[in-house]
Amino acid sequence: MAGLTTQTPMPTALTLHQTSRVLEIGFDDGKTFRIPFELMRVYSPSAEVQGHGPGQEVLQTGKRDVGITDLQTVGHYAVQPTFSDGHDTGIFSWDYLYHLGADQEALWAQYAQRIEAAGTHRDAPMTGAAGGAGGACGHHH
Repeated sequence: MAGLTTQTPMPTALTLHQTSRVLEIGFDDGKTFRIPFELMRVYSPSAEVQGHGPGQEVLQTGKRDVGITDLQTVGHYAVQPTFSDGHDTGIFSWDYLYHLGADQEALWAQYAQRIEAAGTHRDAPMTGAAGGAGGACGHHH
């Protein structure tokens, strides 16, 4: 998900559904996805979640009930949500949102495998700075 290309579908509609906690996004290729806020939060493209390189990812747990309290556009290529746990450093490009929507099933399975491998569970509270605002690497981004 390096960024926009001429083949990147562009959004035609974007709606936050607060009660069901999903972002509904329609694209100009006719596809529409309902992306759970939890999936967005656990796969946030921020350095706080993804780390600064391979193997530095921080497993996110306890995000089942996370909300989005604000959503800002970033240029003409992305949105930046503020999650109810304070996380606000992820910039979700259109192609990344398309990936989250199109590949939800595989991403949920991968998340479940990572949780099992870590010996924890989906609703376990986060420990340390990585669970909320601030950077997992010790500084704010």
